[in-house]
Amino acid sequence: MIASTPQPPYYAVIFTNMRTDSDQGYAAMAKSMIELASQQQGYLGHESAREKTGITVSYWKSLDAIKNWKQQTDHLIAQKYGREKWYSSYKTRIALVEQDYGFGL
Repeated sequence: MIASTPQPPYYAVIFTNMRTDSDQGYAAMAKSMIELASQQQGYLGHESAREKTGITVSYWKSLDAIKNWKQQTDHLIAQKYGREKWYSSYKTRIALVEQDYGFGL
């Protein structure tokens, strides 16, 4: 599903990761994090593709909203588990969206 975002500007957090071979609760935690993120102030939506290489893009109203999400207690636990058992590597990028366009939305 394509996230329905407001008119720019807004921010995109692009999280790219390489998964380990074991689930060890990953699917349940990923679902929980999406539900929790959607309740955070400033959250605008997300898009995700998860295979061996996973990419999740979340959209946020401000840098402060992103900072607050990064420090959210349950999200901190998920980050710890990610480093310990779910990801062999990852990279997070934060970008300012200045323009967006599409069709059929």
